[in-house]
Amino acid sequence: MSEAIGTAPVGIAVVGAGYWGPNLVRNAQATPGLRLEYLCDLDVARARAVLGGYSTVRVTDDLGAVLADPAVGAVAVATPAATHAGIAMAALSAGKHVLVEKPLAASLEDGAKLVRTAEDAGLVLMLDHTYCYTPAVSHLRDLVRGGELGTLQYLDSVRINLGLVQADVDVVWDLAPHDLSILDSLLPDGVTPVSVAAHGADPLGCGQVCVAHLSIELSSGALAHVHVNWLSPTKVRTTIVGGSRRTVVWDDLNPTQRVAVYDRSIETRDPAELGVEARNQTRVSYRIGDMVAPALPEREALRTMMGEFAAAITEGRPPLTDGRSGLRVLAMLEAASASLRAGGVAVPVEQVATETSTVAVPA
Repeated sequence: MSEAIGTAPVGIAVVGAGYWGPNLVRNAQATPGLRLEYLCDLDVARARAVLGGYSTVRVTDDLGAVLADPAVGAVAVATPAATHAGIAMAALSAGKHVLVEKPLAASLEDGAKLVRTAEDAGLVLMLDHTYCYTPAVSHLRDLVRGGELGTLQYLDSVRINLGLVQADVDVVWDLAPHDLSILDSLLPDGVTPVSVAAHGADPLGCGQVCVAHLSIELSSGALAHVHVNWLSPTKVRTTIVGGSRRTVVWDDLNPTQRVAVYDRSIETRDPAELGVEARNQTRVSYRIGDMVAPALPEREALRTMMGEFAAAITEGRPPLTDGRSGLRVLAMLEAASASLRAGGVAVPVEQVATETSTVAVPA
């Protein structure tokens, strides 16, 4: 996830000057491997306000002109979710590398078309799964995939706050992509989501599910649980990852101790190994060890993500959160939506291949 160094910066255009676009603008301008060329938005006045009066970055409402400019090698899409696929496909068709705000598309079918187009053209297609670039998730990934936690047994994630009820997406498609992308990033090789059972409610009667619980069965037999909620008066961002040896608690709202690793577990013994007396007693024992709070660097995840985008382009490699990671998240989202419609039954997750093609290195 290093920034591109020693090569000419990649010209980038940000499309969308609404809620998330200004964050992409700020971090694109601060990334050495990128050069911000345009901010494109239907509301030109809003785009100018984002850039300020002294910026040399061009402002336009003409996406076609942006895509036709050879100075633009990459496009970052920060528009409403329903427009992601159309804008991303136009950019890929124009030969531009693409960074897309979550979710990749409104359907798995549309997302798959984007991935095929990018891979056939040798272009980078990357998802802005920002949390995957936090120091906490990077550390969690090392612990899980490195075997420090032992065998993954469960994951519990809570993402609740008093949020804005969206008109175009429900709380699952709005908030759960964060947790599902984290889950996808953490899972060891060979462990995949099998099914999703989702329960949701619309207590406001607004036509959108505002509270939802997702239970995701994994191929290893472990269970992941995600709770998302727009109606909570308190904000909670907590993830617990339990393994057979250790358990990690990540509290993203606690700057003094974001991650705590507990060397505690429940151990069982095979009855065949126990004597007659022991068999009549419990076969479960508790191992109580230390708690360690590792010192993690404080850095902006979005800056790291932008650096990864630039590096993937210049090095000709897939980024950490490539298009296929976006497809895997979409597959879980579609299974969750189908489960909500079916009253909470477990719905199989369509499997997405993990292989990616090599990216063409620009001359």
